[in-house]
Amino acid sequence: MPDRVALPVIAVLSLVIVGAIAVLLLGAPAGGTRATGVAALPAVNAALNASSALLLAAGYVLIRRRRIAAHRACMLGAAGVSTAFLVSYVIYHWLAGSRPFTGQGWIRAVYFPVLITHIVLAAGMVPFVLTTLYRALAGDFVRHARLARWTLPVWLYVSVSGVAVYWMLYRW
Repeated sequence: MPDRVALPVIAVLSLVIVGAIAVLLLGAPAGGTRATGVAALPAVNAALNASSALLLAAGYVLIRRRRIAAHRACMLGAAGVSTAFLVSYVIYHWLAGSRPFTGQGWIRAVYFPVLITHIVLAAGMVPFVLTTLYRALAGDFVRHARLARWTLPVWLYVSVSGVAVYWMLYRW
């Protein structure tokens, strides 16, 4: 698929994903009044984020060692795990709403900056992840590597900060 077709498709898909999550989060009731059988999903989401971070780190190490097939498997695994996270996240927030942060003291000064950077970067990275994957799958490895240098650290931060947000919100 040529760039002139793929890039607009990526842009529209990114807008749909980010827009749907924004509508869901802004319109979801606080406190989980509709929750039935989804109480375990925040822990599942944290595990999916942690899995994504591990796969991303392994993929980075593997590409540095020129183990292309293993790198590809890790990065496609990270994309798959991140997609599963997205589905699970939407299901949870659709059914349970949002949970307010109740931590007190110094942890509030940590939680909100981590949450805000997590949300902004997660939303902003969608087209970059999709484009990076597209470039690799299309065999455009020079442009893939150039974009991956920026995509990887942000994707890794979003995965790790997602686990941190979960920990502070549900375990603190």
